[in-house]
Amino acid sequence: MPQMSTTIDQLCQRLEDCGQAALSRYLQGVTPEKAQNAFAEQIQAIDLGDLQTLVKRYVTGYQSPPTPGSVKPAPYYALDGTGPSGVWARDEYQAKGEQLIKAGKVACFTVAGGQGSRLGYDGPKGCYPTSCVNEKSLFQLFAESIRKNELKHDCVIPWYIMTSPLNHEATVSFFEQHDCFGLQRDQIMFFKQGVMPSLNAQSGDMLLSDPMHLATNPDGHGGSFKALHASGAIDDMKRRGIEHISYFQVDNPHSNVVDPVFLGLHAFAPDSSGEFSSKMVAKARWDEKVGVFCDVDGATQVIEYSDLDEDLAKQTEANGRLSFNAGSIAIHAIGVSFIERVLGDADASLPFHRALKKVAHFDIATGRPVEPDTNNAVKLEKFVFDAIPIAQRSIVVETDRVEEFAPVKNATGTDSIESSKELQSLRAARWLGANGVSVPMNSDGTVNATIEISPLTAVGPDDLASVELPESIQPGQTVVL
Repeated sequence: MPQMSTTIDQLCQRLEDCGQAALSRYLQGVTPEKAQNAFAEQIQAIDLGDLQTLVKRYVTGYQSPPTPGSVKPAPYYALDGTGPSGVWARDEYQAKGEQLIKAGKVACFTVAGGQGSRLGYDGPKGCYPTSCVNEKSLFQLFAESIRKNELKHDCVIPWYIMTSPLNHEATVSFFEQHDCFGLQRDQIMFFKQGVMPSLNAQSGDMLLSDPMHLATNPDGHGGSFKALHASGAIDDMKRRGIEHISYFQVDNPHSNVVDPVFLGLHAFAPDSSGEFSSKMVAKARWDEKVGVFCDVDGATQVIEYSDLDEDLAKQTEANGRLSFNAGSIAIHAIGVSFIERVLGDADASLPFHRALKKVAHFDIATGRPVEPDTNNAVKLEKFVFDAIPIAQRSIVVETDRVEEFAPVKNATGTDSIESSKELQSLRAARWLGANGVSVPMNSDGTVNATIEISPLTAVGPDDLASVELPESIQPGQTVVL
């Protein structure tokens, strides 16, 4: 007992030292001892060493980031075969990427901490039924894509999945219930992302969600670097000989989980250091809600759509194409050694981003719950794309929107399950058309049929060359291959 009391006393002193005196006093008064110890464990999970600095920078002394001095469109490798230095040989880089995959030097990494609440689904977003006909989950589509690539390249592709404290157990259970969708359990590693305390927007005090729990928020996909290290995933990659990870988020069923062309450019293009590379699609319109790859003071970085000056966002070339056209789709190739470099260099650490939010909380001064009417809290998170300007030489590669971007974010409308299924059928129709199959189309460019191609059947149109296909699809027909 005395030892635990000393531990509580030490923690309370640390809280006072980092400007959290109110929470220190509250912790001292928590009873019984079991509840006090449980609450103390939550606090100890927070990195208190940097907390006072973060409060000063993002709460009590916050200043808006300076406006970039020079913002230009970022150069990229385009679909038409041109690149920053002229024409590039697609076949050459595809062959080099295939060599990396075959040699077992590539792993997949999925950021999957979200819930399906915006979709009206009670569970991890990755478990959401997404495919057009058989309603395969996002996780199943990715798993089958990985398995197909393993068969094509005669290799094992490890898969690292970052969950959140909210959905970790449900995610692992889902995979176990479905026998990992044909993959080996030991090639999949699940780990939780970190969390940050939600802070009072005036004082910087850590908020409580209820009398016995801190109010926390995920530390963002930029926290994935730290989580990869803390979980032992980086050590596991090095043990397996993994040199590069294929990064994609859980809400995009069209993610090309290991793209040989992209990986080949990432690792071998003369203007790439093999540290951090990104995919883009041409923006659908100037105000599309995607980040934009820009050249900022000579370095490539992503500017959030809400932060890009409207005049720049609307700027066009002579051919009518948007000047700032490179929309980020959250697909990256990242070198394992680069992650280690960023984690080991304080000057290269990713910055936090500040968001003002409404956070319901328990007021320790009054002992009552509070439901705020206005934004009352600061949430801090990191973005993985902030690693781009840290890389010695980072490249951006264009891909086709239909082929690789069919996100499932909303129940209806833009980026919804409805629009995703339309794009899934459209991509399948393209692949079939490339193999001589006649597919009925509507006047608006959508497919007059519902077509699902299992990733186990094909992860690209060339894979259908050896598949027995119908000569044509009939209007309104449902087809599964």
